[in-house]
Amino acid sequence: MNDNRLMRGSLEGRRAPCDTPMAETTTGTTPAPFCGSYAPDDCEFLLKPLSIPSIGVDEKEGLIQSGARHYSEMLTRERLPSPRYMELFLELTHRYAERMAGDVVTLAQHIAVTRSGPLTIASLARAGTPVGALLTRALRDLFQREVRHYSLSIIRDRGIDENALHYLLEVAHRPAAGVIFVDGWTAKGSIQRELDASIARWNARHPNAPLDGSLHVLSDMSGKAKVAANHDDYAIPSGVLNATVSGLVSRSVLNDQLLGTDFHGCAFYREFFPSDRSTWFLDQISREFERVSARPLPSPQQKAVRAKETAAWVNTCMASHNLTDINLIKPGIAEATRVLLRRKPELVIVRDRADCDVRHLLALAAAGNVRISLDTTMPFRAASLIRALDVRPGGAMRGAG
Repeated sequence: MNDNRLMRGSLEGRRAPCDTPMAETTTGTTPAPFCGSYAPDDCEFLLKPLSIPSIGVDEKEGLIQSGARHYSEMLTRERLPSPRYMELFLELTHRYAERMAGDVVTLAQHIAVTRSGPLTIASLARAGTPVGALLTRALRDLFQREVRHYSLSIIRDRGIDENALHYLLEVAHRPAAGVIFVDGWTAKGSIQRELDASIARWNARHPNAPLDGSLHVLSDMSGKAKVAANHDDYAIPSGVLNATVSGLVSRSVLNDQLLGTDFHGCAFYREFFPSDRSTWFLDQISREFERVSARPLPSPQQKAVRAKETAAWVNTCMASHNLTDINLIKPGIAEATRVLLRRKPELVIVRDRADCDVRHLLALAAAGNVRISLDTTMPFRAASLIRALDVRPGGAMRGAG
């Protein structure tokens, strides 16, 4: 379906991206937010735009798997999606606008009931960024709460950006009790664990204004997030695009271009502005808010079952594919998509080839000549495996070509 009705008004009258508060080559500047292609009321990024040298996927994968460099130090330059892929994104947005709006309103009601005073949505860039912006709109428009949204970086094995936390509390003067951490989804639960450890360290040094490290997500496939609207694996539309649905901002970077006082870094794809769908996407989902109702959160028993199912499948998958690194397994539609968009995929696993939610995955796999297999028993609609490379001393980088 090429539904041009969805695009009506999305390209006319759009605002230009706001100016970044610091030049990309500036050093020694006081950290300050910028809004990417969002309106400031929707999102401000606590990230530093950088001119980041691009690295090829093959070289990046070898460096990551050999341990020579951490994934957060490198960035492969993004490309705009093909017209056909954009059609699939539009189809998913049309199909799931009401479902996603319901999940957002469910989280917003929980936050409105459990948190008093001014609220600060601290979304985890960048999967959490569109969700944080939508939550901000819902809390402001439906629950009449005073709320601001900042998107900041957390990196597996490196922790949360403490300069960003300092900005929230000491520069923006946001009350610690009102800070809510938000992401789009969980897959295996690694970000919740990283957030737990990061906030524990922060609170140990700041006992007078402790932060609540509960992670709020739309879909908690790992059963690990503290607050989730559901545990389902569905094609959250913002999870199938990169920068063009996330304020034209890349995933976050932590490399030697940054000073100790800087926020974590990012690339800002200003040249993608004509193809940007970030604010358009927020409008498509938020216009459904008045038509949906908040639902009860999943029970602890449902969460426990989901955690058990996910862990069992991951363990079985590692054994059946002779994998020793759990980070090579990416369960769930959104994580499977990210592998195909920016990693070196070995295999895409789907539960049902006829499922409309995996059509974009099948298209990406076909374009990249990636194998597809069927697993009708897995508790997800899809998963991707990253190719394991031979990175031993003297190895020939098997699979890197």
